[in-house]
Amino acid sequence: MSALFRLTVTETRLFFREPMSVGFALAFPPVLLVIFGAIPSFREPAADLGGLRIIDLYAPIVVAMGITMFAMTGLPQQFATYREKGVLRRMRTTPVKPTVMLGAQLLMCTVMSVVTMLVVLAVGRLAFDVRLPRGLPAYLVAFLLSALAMFMIGLLVASLAPSGKSAGAAGTVLLFPIMFFAGLWLPREAMNDVLRTISDFTPLGAGVQSLQDATAGHWPSLLHMAVMLGWIVVAGGLAARYFRWE
Repeated sequence: MSALFRLTVTETRLFFREPMSVGFALAFPPVLLVIFGAIPSFREPAADLGGLRIIDLYAPIVVAMGITMFAMTGLPQQFATYREKGVLRRMRTTPVKPTVMLGAQLLMCTVMSVVTMLVVLAVGRLAFDVRLPRGLPAYLVAFLLSALAMFMIGLLVASLAPSGKSAGAAGTVLLFPIMFFAGLWLPREAMNDVLRTISDFTPLGAGVQSLQDATAGHWPSLLHMAVMLGWIVVAGGLAARYFRWE
């Protein structure tokens, strides 16, 4: 635990030495929410949304985006870079095994994602009167499952990519369809039946709907929880099968 804590602190310090990464992963989601909230029509209740406003729908989408930024851009590129440079190979000869580095990366990404979530919720509440989650335990479960599903996909990218640059590029390319089906460009409520059904079986489509359900005070549906668990098991299993330490 001591080694895990020290490595997590070190990785966090290294992360904050990259201003572009910090701005992209931590600052962009809350800024995007402010941009959406500045659109007058997004702050007006809509009858076809059950009295909700578009900004209310985008709050959980932006929270999911915060998870995805770390899972698809930072995590796979960093881990693939460590493998490419021989860091993980050298760690295998020390008492601190490479699995501790894996734990440190996952812990750092989780903590940073939680920080982003809290900032987004605070900005939404204070600036645009977006309601806070009514079902806090359900919200935390939905957030955790969404994060684990995305982190496992990020590790799968790292396991298959031959270099850090290719891992970063692959993660960036995957980010766009994942966020599309999460509702970033077209909220799930505005999707047709085909797109919404596809979204239901994507990790963040299920995640965003689960966060929305928890915000309304309901537990996520069994379907969406099963989808996220399925992604965790399948992507995590494939990542473990194909990951190379050197």
